[in-house]
Amino acid sequence: MQFKGFQFTPPDFASAPYDTAAEVTTASCEIDGVAPDQFYLTCHLPTFYKIGNEWQLPIHNSLNCAAVIANGQVKITELRDLKAGDAVVIRSESGSESGSSSDLTAQGIAVEKNCFGPDVYLNNGNAVESSSTANYEFLYRLMEHERRNGGHIVWVLGPSVVFDYNTRIALTELAEAGYINALLAGNALATHDLEGGWLGTALGQDIYTQVTVPLGHYNHLDLLNAVRTVGSTKEFIAQGKVKDGLIKTLMQLNIPIVLAGSIRDDGPLPEVHHCVTDSLTAMKAETDKATLIIALATMLHSTATANLASTYHVDADGRVKPVYMYAVDVTENVVNKISAARGHFATRTMITNVQDFTAKVNRALIKPEFKQESLI
Repeated sequence: MQFKGFQFTPPDFASAPYDTAAEVTTASCEIDGVAPDQFYLTCHLPTFYKIGNEWQLPIHNSLNCAAVIANGQVKITELRDLKAGDAVVIRSESGSESGSSSDLTAQGIAVEKNCFGPDVYLNNGNAVESSSTANYEFLYRLMEHERRNGGHIVWVLGPSVVFDYNTRIALTELAEAGYINALLAGNALATHDLEGGWLGTALGQDIYTQVTVPLGHYNHLDLLNAVRTVGSTKEFIAQGKVKDGLIKTLMQLNIPIVLAGSIRDDGPLPEVHHCVTDSLTAMKAETDKATLIIALATMLHSTATANLASTYHVDADGRVKPVYMYAVDVTENVVNKISAARGHFATRTMITNVQDFTAKVNRALIKPEFKQESLI
């Protein structure tokens, strides 16, 4: 069965109020990283800008950024990345993102919340009691569609997903099958996955039995020392120290891994970004390419990704598609926060154990009987 997503329908720009709208007004950025007064602050909704008598949709959007006009094209730019001389879109004193949409449109800024129809929104969110069958089925078809059509599936993972024997296998097989195209995580995820592949434990507990081994609380620190001694995780793996695991598989497949540091990190691993802005820049390089985002068991990294990532993706042939984000956690409040950070746009929330979720997705997509009956 072919996957069917939401169709993109742009406004009729030949009709009012678009036909009489002025072109966007810009002001020059005077200092690097400082937006001019009255700059327009972007939102998650698809937004068109009138430039050269044409309405343009940027190739991607992002929350709380500036719109910069260069060579007749609009580019959504993080405030920290603004450069002196950039032409930044501004709003009039009467115009406001939270005010009348027609007022903004008259200024050449059209925020369109219904380009994909109302059903693209997650209106009420899921509760613990909610059924997940439809969400699972939609995800299976979407993942298969993206894999077959050159999509970029970004996974955002918390460390708990690698504390389990079967989950590590499930993620490894999904990566090998082409269902993981980038990983966004922190130091702990990579550290404990490598600990599992080297010593068979995570946080000192046996990966399979969950029994704490003698002096196991030293294991992840021993792992960090060993990796830092040889200089890199890649070299540590190349020396045959790691038997299995997600990080080993991703590195062998040359799949991008972005590890964002925090003030709580042990070590950290050499590949961890110490600077927050460096982390965000590296994450954004992957989210700008994302066609699907799957976030498991990490409120911090998931919320950051929800803010960074575009809600739509423009294909090479110009087709515009929503970028779905799946937020999965055992806590209802966490997934609802992540959905809210994305304006509930193209978001699906699932309240479940992430180990069970990962195993279920693996069984559905890797097993040949599922492919034969449901996807082909």
